Order: sequence, then C-alpha cells, then structure tokens
Amino acid sequence: MIIGLGLILLALCGAPLFTVIGAGALWGFYQSDIDLSVVVIEFFRLAEMPVLLAIPLFTFAGYLLSESKAPFRLVRLTEALLGWMPGGMAFVALIACALFTAFTGASGVTIVALGALLYPALREAGYQQNFSLGLVTTSGSLGLLFAPALPLILYAVVAQQLGIGGSITVDDMFLAGILPGLLMLLILLAWGLWSGRNLPLTRFSLTEAKAAVRDAAWEIPLPIVLLGGIYSGYFALSEAAAVTAVYVLIAEVLIHKEIPIRQLPKVMREAMLLVGGILIILGLSLASTNYLIDADVPTQLFDWLHERINDPLTFLILLNIFLLVLGTMLDIFSALVLMVPLLLPVAIQYEIDPVHLGIIFLANMQIGYFTPPVGMNLFIASYRFNKPITEIYRATLPWFILLFGAVLIITYWPSLSLALLDRN
Repeated sequence: MIIGLGLILLALCGAPLFTVIGAGALWGFYQSDIDLSVVVIEFFRLAEMPVLLAIPLFTFAGYLLSESKAPFRLVRLTEALLGWMPGGMAFVALIACALFTAFTGASGVTIVALGALLYPALREAGYQQNFSLGLVTTSGSLGLLFAPALPLILYAVVAQQLGIGGSITVDDMFLAGILPGLLMLLILLAWGLWSGRNLPLTRFSLTEAKAAVRDAAWEIPLPIVLLGGIYSGYFALSEAAAVTAVYVLIAEVLIHKEIPIRQLPKVMREAMLLVGGILIILGLSLASTNYLIDADVPTQLFDWLHERINDPLTFLILLNIFLLVLGTMLDIFSALVLMVPLLLPVAIQYEIDPVHLGIIFLANMQIGYFTPPVGMNLFIASYRFNKPITEIYRATLPWFILLFGAVLIITYWPSLSLALLDRN
C-alpha cells in the first residue's frame, strides 16, 4: 500500500511515466519472488513482433509531412474542391484535419500545423470567432479512428499480447474505425453546414481546382496506395508502412525539396524520440500487465464491479465517464498501454467485443483531448491562437456536446464498429 502511494506521488510530481510503471512492475515481481529478468523478456517479445515495425515508419512519414508544405497543399486542394458548397470552409477544415491527424497520429500537431492556415481562412469566410476556434481545436483529434493512425495500431498490439477475446488484428481495427469515424465527421459537417447556411458562397473555379490538384499530385495517391495495398492483401502492414515512409521521403525531400537533406537527421531524431517513448512504456507496461494477470487483478476488479453493476449498459456508461476523465490527464499512447490490459478482460466478462471496446476507448480519448478543464488540446489552442483558456472552453463546448453524442451512439450501437468485420 505504501509503495503504491509512493508511486502515485512520484507520478503526480512529474516523474516519467515509464519509470513509475517499471518500478511498480519490478516491485510486484520482487514481492512474488519472480525473477526480474521477466521484464527484459517482455522487451525481447516486442522485438519479435513484425507489426511493431509499422510504428516508427508511420511516425517518420507523419513527421515528414508536418515539416513540409503538405498541410498547405491539403488545405488548398480541399478548399478548391469543396469551398463552393454551403458551409464549404468548415468542410475544408474538418476533412483536412481528419486526414492530417490520421497520418501524423497526433492531434496537437494538427492544431499547430493547420491552425495558422484554417483559423484565418474560417474568419475570412465569415464564420464567428467562437465557431472557428472550436472547430480548429476539436477537429485536430478527428482522424484518430482512421487508418493508419498509430493509436489503432497500438491498441491491436496491446490486445494481441493479452491473448484473450480472440484474434484482434490491426486490419480489424482499421476497418472498425471507418464507420464510427465517419459518423463523427458527418455530425460535425452537418453542424458546419448549419452554422454557415447564411454565409455568401464562393464560386467554383475549374482553373484553381486543376492547379490545386497539380500542386498536391504527389500527396493525393498516398491514402489510395496505403489503404488499397493493405485491404487488397498486396501489402502487409509493415510493408505498407515502409512504402509510405519511402514515398513521403521521395515526395517531400527529393521532388518538392521542402525538407533539406541536412534537416533529415533532426526530423528522424524527433520522430524516434516519440517512438522510443512509446516502446519503453509499452515494454514496461506489458511486464506490469503480466504481474497484474498473475496476481488475478482483472478478475478481482470484475468481481468487485459485478457485485455493483449487473448489466453491460451500466458498465459502458461508467466506462465512458472514466475514459473521458482519463483522456484529460494522459496522452492516448500512455492510456492505451496502461488501461487496456485492465479494462479488456473486464469488458469481455460483460460480453463486449474487444474490437468494439477499442473503438469506444479511442473515441472517448479523442474527445478527452478537449474536455475541460485540463484537456491537452485546449491549452495548445490557447497558446497557438493567443486566446484565454476560458474563451477556448466556451468555443469548444458545442463541439464537445455533439461529439459526446456521437460517442454514445458508437458505444451503444456495436454494429457500427463491427459491420465491416465478420465478428457480429
């Protein structure tokens, strides 16, 4: 008990998360008289997983895209093709943010990279300040349910290591995220259409559309090649990640020449710092998970819950609330490796499909990023646009309500997540 309180205190004082997880795992194994080399064995298991190769490759590709002028080309392309519609600029912002976040896997990066383009464009199109701030702040996390977002891959990796609930592949998670992600996107598109219904329309320009398509000619095939290769069976996930990384490297460094070759080591270092952090947390978390399973913690947790909660619907309500709060305090990668090993066995006892649980988890974490009072994206937007945090709270509230409604639909309509799979 004292050790547990000490570890919590260390975490609250700002100790790196991996040290807290590692210390907890080592102490648990030591108390159980289990050889501490089991922690090293977990890292060796990670090295044997082919799917894990995809994480550094996709991360590197995402960092290259964010360092280039690809965000500008993406915004120009969507504006040229959709800007003439009612609510067109809102459509542009939402779709551009969703696509960019899907490839970078980081919503904060999307706010920083696209915010400078989209916020002034929305204001110039006639949207109110609160609407524009709310859209850019919340849509930064929209793409986390779309392939090849890293959280989808990481959930599959953690769930596979637990070895319960049947086969859970990365392809399953990619497919399961499509319809829930589209639901969230369509709800916000409808809100954008309603909010911009009285704004003047811009005329469609074939000349500008052609120029935008030419300008983005190297970025347009990227999702087609990636997703087409995976779902056609032509690429394995790791091969698709390698193709994506090489394709982006050639397009942004050699063809567009927007990233000098001398800058590549810096981009690689920044990308691999993130990957290294994820892998360290993942390895130590898997060791900690083994201890929790050996100590029968998930079963004890389920027994405690089952005495108080009899039906899955009530459990899901509490799960949504818990995940929203968790999303305000932890980044999505840490939350995945820490909480999935505890929640997945309990959810299976309540007969909740593991893939559906993954989508519920990510959808909640997605809006946890901008849940007041301490959602990370709220502070990023406040800093990026030089606005008081209370103003960001007010601006994001309507978007939060809409997306929370979408999360409830996703939670209580499992077929939305499972319709494209053979699991329902």
